Amino acid sequence: MKRQQYERPLIQRINSGIMNKFGTKTEYAPVTHIDDFSVKELIKQYGSPVFVISEKTMRDTYKEANRAFKTRYPKVQFAWSYKTNYINAVCNVFHQEGSWAEVVSGFEYKKALQNGMPGNKIIFNGPDKTDEDLISAINNNSPIHIDHLDELYRLTELADEMKKKPNVAIRVNMDTGIYPMWDRFGFNYENGQAWDAINKIILGDKLELVGLHTHIGTFMLSPSAYAIAANKLADLALGVKKKFGRTIQYIDMGGGFASKNTLKGSYLPGSDTSPDFNQFAEAICTALLNAGFVEKDLPLLVLETGRAMIDDAGYLLGSVIANKRLSDGRRATIMDFGVNILFTAFWYSHKISPAQDFSTYTEDTVLYGPLCMNIDVVRDQITLPPLKKDDHVVVHTVGAYNMTQWMQFISMRPAVVMLGLDGKSHLIRKRETIENIEANEVMPEYLLKFKI
Repeated sequence: MKRQQYERPLIQRINSGIMNKFGTKTEYAPVTHIDDFSVKELIKQYGSPVFVISEKTMRDTYKEANRAFKTRYPKVQFAWSYKTNYINAVCNVFHQEGSWAEVVSGFEYKKALQNGMPGNKIIFNGPDKTDEDLISAINNNSPIHIDHLDELYRLTELADEMKKKPNVAIRVNMDTGIYPMWDRFGFNYENGQAWDAINKIILGDKLELVGLHTHIGTFMLSPSAYAIAANKLADLALGVKKKFGRTIQYIDMGGGFASKNTLKGSYLPGSDTSPDFNQFAEAICTALLNAGFVEKDLPLLVLETGRAMIDDAGYLLGSVIANKRLSDGRRATIMDFGVNILFTAFWYSHKISPAQDFSTYTEDTVLYGPLCMNIDVVRDQITLPPLKKDDHVVVHTVGAYNMTQWMQFISMRPAVVMLGLDGKSHLIRKRETIENIEANEVMPEYLLKFKI
């Protein structure tokens, strides 16, 4: 007979009537399936840990965002933020839905080209563009977003040498009431830097100013800040029309929309506090429509939404390695995944669900990863049923940044699987092997032999 797991006696207070400020009993429910795919079967097939991405959620979220903006503004274009998740299969799902590409490095730019994106639909952002990157972008007719004067001057020289007039925009930073203000990137609106760049571009006549761009922050919880930013970019666009008779073709509001994740230290969960696409769309579109553009000069609205588009579609499936008691009596559970592959654990309190049935007993637990590092803490406090060795869990809302910021540290990176609309699971990134890791190493000949 199988030995039953011991559970200590528990006296539990029962709340009746209206809820107190902490609510009633927290709802615990096992997550045994994702999009009708068995969690245990996915782990059995692809190993543990494994990242899983729902194609259905990706496409549904894109349609939701697209509808929110297109019902409020006549000219809208999304551009998928490659840095958020640049696995090719993920990028191509968004491209199939109609999204352009937005990249911030030569590496990402090449990935977008290789994915089949036309050059004129790849927005090239970022402060570090090499001559090779700029030449490639010019030849492919990509809109280049200028970040600083040194880039402006070098791009002007290259355009003159190549006898071409590239399409450019400038990145603008500004005070939107959100602090600390993101003023590292681009040209400041308030102190005149933005107008300085505009004057140099138009009067120099080597570059074609087609757009204005801003990215005011990350995980933004205030739609009103976007309204302020949209008003200031519209003011620049209308000023360009008045001063030079030039029409700005597009206003790029960047990204930064919050996902449904919960920031560490938050009193309420992100699902309750994060604005939805409709709230962001209402703020931005209303500001642009009321800015004073005549109909023929109304700019295309570009959005570089990343996190809010992919986060909810991503899951991390993992397994329990062991349990122990800490010196203060707290329960500690060690998982087979850590902050090396779940980088967002540093700033989110990720929802984590058991993947099998359990009893009603729960206990405050610290979830650790497998790394030999004291900072490898997946959750510093979470209420869970007692998990035993080889039990499985599902970490929710991990689609953004974890698969681009993960590290090959101590353990190898896991496979990534897409749950397709065709009812099949598709391996979209193989599990790392020691051969992958050592492929670029070079051993000096004199170190080949040694004696111990």
